[in-house]
Amino acid sequence: MKTFHELYLEIIKQEAKEGRHLLEDYNPYHLDCLLHPEKYAPVVHTDKCEECAYEKACVNSCVFDAIQKKEDGTVYIDPDKCSGCGVCVDACKLERLAANKDVLPVLKAIREEGRDVYALIAPAFTGQFGEKATPGRLRSAFKALGFKGMVEVAVFADILTLKEALEFDRNIQEKTDFQLTSCCCPVWIAMIRGIYKDLVSHVPGAVSPMIAAGRVVKKIHPKAMTVFIGPCLAKKKEAKEPDIADAIDYVLTFQEVKEIFEAAEIHPEELTEEASEHSSRAGRIYARTRGVSEAVAKTVEQLNPDRKIQVSAKQADGVKDCKALIERIKNGEVTANFFEGMACSGGCVGGPKAIIDKDKGRELVNIYGEDAIYKTPLENPYVMELLARLNFGSVEEFLEKSDILTRDFG
Repeated sequence: MKTFHELYLEIIKQEAKEGRHLLEDYNPYHLDCLLHPEKYAPVVHTDKCEECAYEKACVNSCVFDAIQKKEDGTVYIDPDKCSGCGVCVDACKLERLAANKDVLPVLKAIREEGRDVYALIAPAFTGQFGEKATPGRLRSAFKALGFKGMVEVAVFADILTLKEALEFDRNIQEKTDFQLTSCCCPVWIAMIRGIYKDLVSHVPGAVSPMIAAGRVVKKIHPKAMTVFIGPCLAKKKEAKEPDIADAIDYVLTFQEVKEIFEAAEIHPEELTEEASEHSSRAGRIYARTRGVSEAVAKTVEQLNPDRKIQVSAKQADGVKDCKALIERIKNGEVTANFFEGMACSGGCVGGPKAIIDKDKGRELVNIYGEDAIYKTPLENPYVMELLARLNFGSVEEFLEKSDILTRDFG
């Protein structure tokens, strides 16, 4: 394995190839993306785009109207409107838009700050670093880099499944009642909060599994530093939202981690196994479309098997499909009581910084889900054990007093 100094040089060289020139002795806290987190959105590499042959491709790709063009051709991104989804990055054929990176700040934090740094890995991780890179081997890989440990966010998806199921059981009492899931996708939530504010009351006040994981790790280990790792660009902006910025210190994408492993000459598939968390099928399938709906529906059924109104779900797949679904809800054109929106086609496995094909990702997520010993959080004794460590004596108390897992979308 390379020394940290060698690893810095390798990453800096790679950054330079991509047009991002960083000094060897740079201080990550001088980076604009850290000093101004409201800019945690795609960044424009050039001031003038008037010669672009793909007229307004980036502008037309954004359902939030966050990308604006002035009369002189200057392109800018309104940080208050941008969800950070990265759709415009893909739309820009000239590659003049790019997403922010956190690789160097994370490496510096691991090396110099003297804090225990935990890798919180998204449920979509299965197969991203090779089919033989099991959870236990990935844990070994992160420890080889200097992380204290790796935590599967699927465990916290279990906990949020339980919370959303409890919310559904309490609030959906009539056939006309419905719930918009608040789990997982920050773009879905940004769309509701920014464009369809009149529907916010139908969103249960729950944080995402990423935020839940960060908060719980920091509650149990007060000096911990948390790094979320996933396929999503929008998580970089979500982590800096003022009311939840206490949970996650940095966000890395799967592709960024792959670059670090390659630069450090770490091969996860060749490392030894370490024991992994015990998430249920419910938490593991969050990584693909319909996963949240299935998890909540099964948990509601177990919570209240005699319930007259069970979960009837509809899903949206992709940013434009999310917007279309919400329009149908507003117009009364769809009959369901639980709505799930995923900004990426296929769900998180289709995220912009996933490494493998979304269909392969979905297949491997399903296999990992079926391999779970427990099928729902209610069956999972480790969920109850974790709730006990958080000082909740019952699921009812969890629903009423779980401030650590709650946010206000108003």
